[in-house]
Amino acid sequence: MKKTIIISAIALCFSIITVNAKTSFEPIKVQKAVTSTEVSPFCISIAKGDLETVKKLIELGTNVNEKSNGMTPAMYAAKFNRCDILKLLIANGAKLKVKSAKGLTAMKYAKLHKAVDAEKVLKDALSKKKK
Repeated sequence: MKKTIIISAIALCFSIITVNAKTSFEPIKVQKAVTSTEVSPFCISIAKGDLETVKKLIELGTNVNEKSNGMTPAMYAAKFNRCDILKLLIANGAKLKVKSAKGLTAMKYAKLHKAVDAEKVLKDALSKKKK
């Protein structure tokens, strides 16, 4: 008798569960969020150390202070220790005290990436501007 009651109760539970189940199919909508972190060709040339391309782009009128992915060209040159390019940017009016989207200056990028030569170039340039 107990077994019959227990089996009946279990059967009743399963029948209630199947009654509430959906029989229609609704596709799930999936949304994708894509963020673009594109770096300008000018800053890519700086990062690669392509001095000739950088010179040509400056001659063609590229803004030496325009940020790309939150960083100025001088920050890319400092980060990748590209001293010749950094000197060229400074000679063409690069602003060295501007902060990136992360709140860092070109000098701070040079220090963080242990770019000792770039750090020296920046110190010299900043001391000349103070005089």
